[in-house]
Amino acid sequence: MPTWLSFILEVLKLSVPALIVFLTAYYILKTYLENQYRLQMAELRKSQLETTLPLKLQAYERLSMFCERIAIPNLLLRIRKDGMTAGELRVALLLAIQQEYEHNITQQVYVSEQLWQIIKMARDEAVNMIALVAEKVGSKAEGKELAQALFNVVNQREALAVEKALSAIKKEAAIVL
Repeated sequence: MPTWLSFILEVLKLSVPALIVFLTAYYILKTYLENQYRLQMAELRKSQLETTLPLKLQAYERLSMFCERIAIPNLLLRIRKDGMTAGELRVALLLAIQQEYEHNITQQVYVSEQLWQIIKMARDEAVNMIALVAEKVGSKAEGKELAQALFNVVNQREALAVEKALSAIKKEAAIVL
């Protein structure tokens, strides 16, 4: 047998087992590192959930309270005072809605975009309803007349946007839990 052939055979005898050991070690190390990465990602998600879940639940609570506070009957009970004109009551109601909205605007960070749009529609419906009814009643009329007209409009409606918003909040909160 020529020397070059025996040299190649010797090299192969040493190289093949070394290559097999290298590939085995590479596979084991790769699998171990992938599992470690998955484990770290799972721990990170868990810690994020522990941090964000209470914030999300608080946002749902605050938005529920927002909806309750901008509901026309609740607004009227809270804002209307004897001796107010319809114009004064209209301004007070619209101002209260705007203040409530500004107070809760940061909650949009914790809820879905769809839910936030529903919340905004509820606010817009309340504002529009007050503006339209106040326009019909007239600003010089007594505040009692505007309040009664608003109660009548609310009672005639089957479903208000505020009620739909509350339902959407409950549905999304149930999904989060």
